Amino acid sequence: MFSLPLHDDAHLAPLEVLHAEEFTEHLDRAREHIRPWVGPAFVTEDVVGARATLERYAQRQAADGARLYGIWRAGVLVGGVMFTDFDAAFGSCEIGCWLEASAEGHGLVTRACATLLEWAFTTRGLHRAEWHCRADNDRSSAVAKRLGMTLEGVRREAWPYQGTRYDKQLWAVLAPEWQARDR
Repeated sequence: MFSLPLHDDAHLAPLEVLHAEEFTEHLDRAREHIRPWVGPAFVTEDVVGARATLERYAQRQAADGARLYGIWRAGVLVGGVMFTDFDAAFGSCEIGCWLEASAEGHGLVTRACATLLEWAFTTRGLHRAEWHCRADNDRSSAVAKRLGMTLEGVRREAWPYQGTRYDKQLWAVLAPEWQARDR
């Protein structure tokens, strides 16, 4: 398994089925913080649900689809990034993230997402990467901006959560824009 440094005490590595118990412990700390911003199927309640989520991503990765990576800080899983969609034939992907409140503000998500984008554009030759988030999620929008993405539109009331429908932003960056950015 690979492990890439993100920060002095943080690294990025695949989040696999063998991490089900650790993933459950992480979700126990993060669940209420991330629940408004991620899909309900992702925020599981127990080890069985965590294992099912990790197995679902493992199957999709085996088919050259979605992928899931954890962010560990000081040896503790604190969040992660993912390709929620990955279509090499179509040349596009969607990335996403989640993070415990205690790990916010250290640039971990931006660095981890940049790693995913670099791989998608440079190694896999994709042309387009998207980022979807609730319009009121200022932290998520800020990551998209830091990654050099352009806000392409807003899907009105497309994100249901607890009986309310929220607007959803669509951000994207194209391979030539990624390659031309200031590093």
